[in-house]
Amino acid sequence: MIANPGPIDHPQDIAQELAERLRIADLIVQPTADGITTLWIPRLQLRAVLDYLKRHPSPYQMLFDLTAVDERQRVHRHGLPESDFTVIYHLLSFTRNEDIRLKVALSEDDLALPTVCGLWPSANWYEREVWDLFGIVFEGHPHLRRIIMPPTWEGHPLRKDHYARATEREPFGLPDERQDIEQNALRFVPEDWGMSRRSEDTDFMFLNMGPNHPSVHGAFRIALQLDGEEIVNALPDIGYHHRGAEKMSERQSWHTYIPYTDRIDYLGGSMNNLPYVLAVEKLAGIKVPERAEVIRVMIAELYRLASHLLFYGTFAQDIGQMSPIFYMFIDREKVFDIVESISGARMHSSYFRIGGVAMDLPKGWDRRIREFVDYLPGRLDDYDKLVMQNSTIKRRTQGVGAYSTEEAIAWSATGAGLRATGLAWDYRKARPYSGYQHYEFEIPTAEHGDCYDRCAVRVEEMRQSVRIIRQCLDNMPEGPYKADHPLTTPPPKTRTLHDIETLIQHFLNVSWGPVVPAGEACVTVEATKGLNAYYLTSDGGGMSYRTRIRTPSFAHLQMIPMLCRGMMVADLIAILASIDFVMADVDR
Repeated sequence: MIANPGPIDHPQDIAQELAERLRIADLIVQPTADGITTLWIPRLQLRAVLDYLKRHPSPYQMLFDLTAVDERQRVHRHGLPESDFTVIYHLLSFTRNEDIRLKVALSEDDLALPTVCGLWPSANWYEREVWDLFGIVFEGHPHLRRIIMPPTWEGHPLRKDHYARATEREPFGLPDERQDIEQNALRFVPEDWGMSRRSEDTDFMFLNMGPNHPSVHGAFRIALQLDGEEIVNALPDIGYHHRGAEKMSERQSWHTYIPYTDRIDYLGGSMNNLPYVLAVEKLAGIKVPERAEVIRVMIAELYRLASHLLFYGTFAQDIGQMSPIFYMFIDREKVFDIVESISGARMHSSYFRIGGVAMDLPKGWDRRIREFVDYLPGRLDDYDKLVMQNSTIKRRTQGVGAYSTEEAIAWSATGAGLRATGLAWDYRKARPYSGYQHYEFEIPTAEHGDCYDRCAVRVEEMRQSVRIIRQCLDNMPEGPYKADHPLTTPPPKTRTLHDIETLIQHFLNVSWGPVVPAGEACVTVEATKGLNAYYLTSDGGGMSYRTRIRTPSFAHLQMIPMLCRGMMVADLIAILASIDFVMADVDR
């Protein structure tokens, strides 16, 4: 079992250790706004460095993220090595309770790196995504093909020279010859997907599940290879929901991009705003008032309840129990009523702002919340009897889709999926943000890592969210709901109406957006479905130069083939229900 220590006060100088042990002479340390150790390493040393860090006595066990950035138009690169494209590896250590970021510089005429799928199986999809969106080849990858964009797409969309809007192209047309090409690309060729026959005298038997099927919770397809009803292989096919959220960040001001974040995990609402605004605040050096922090925590936990209630109901429904979802949706509507009374909106409130929240709490805000947190625990007890103690639910989910802590880490699983294996790792406890260190709550865990345990952990998380919200109610501080900082958007209305300087600031920030100092910052939060991170790169302008959105669902769906081989089709439905994914969270 991996321990869950607090932060290390004097972490080992990993940069010096790498230089000495691996004899790397040209290691470059880059300072960043987030304080994460960031090292530029030579391309030829990449595998050796990653292998060393993973097998270290205090290892960086998880490949938390793998992404890239097109550096060709970046101006503020003082002290950084020459690079046309940079590939970034973000590793997470549970034993050290710290992260490390490794960067590899590539020239435009030689965009290739060795694959790291042999070290982390989760690298498979991340490398495919980087190849798809940036055109960087990973040599030795088992199946390097497009993952987000259609197979016929021309170009690599996250390159700076790729268009962002349809208005930048000629009007769309689909002549007959092009239609034939597109139709032919839709043909399912098993060998192209890495499938193989069991023996020479057998043929493939396939079942397309999706992309429009109620149990896949969105536009998502799984190509099943079957032997009777037994699953031989299952290959997820994503990208149907891709809307270019990261690309759009290059065309929106720091402020106007906030509503886009609501639509990533669209069930998490303002929970998605939080890592984004926290990252901008790190870049800008903005300190958020205590009242704003408490409001943020309260709203985030309310959205956690809304998301988990939907999960709970659809989990039971997918397995065949129809009644619970109707009761749970009633409770979810109560959450939305509360959020609406505070922010004016429901699912997509976009309530958090750079420096605080959009508006202060209304008069009498606490009454409805207090009624709800008094009401919900009894309902959860009833749902335990209705769902968790139901013998059919137990038979369909216990022992199904199980994985160990080591497997979860290898596949970059986080959130309830990781805690269901017995690892008590919650970002709110391990690395508190927004004042979570001041709240008393427990980290729910389970033992078997199966479908049943993943549900049980989320059920107990709801009870802990109620505890946190009660503490917000009882300890809401007085004071401003937004920072008194020139980059806070928009500034407080009372000051805007008082002096011309603030009125000008309001006009500039709302019209063109604040100008954020050049730098890089990544902030991670314990979101509804696992760890959600925004890694922002500012080039000293009014828009993000690069916005990387690390979502939990992307990593979790990659585990499907491992979880369901040898299972029945009905088991796959239970597995999908227990993962608790949202396709907008996957495709972005």
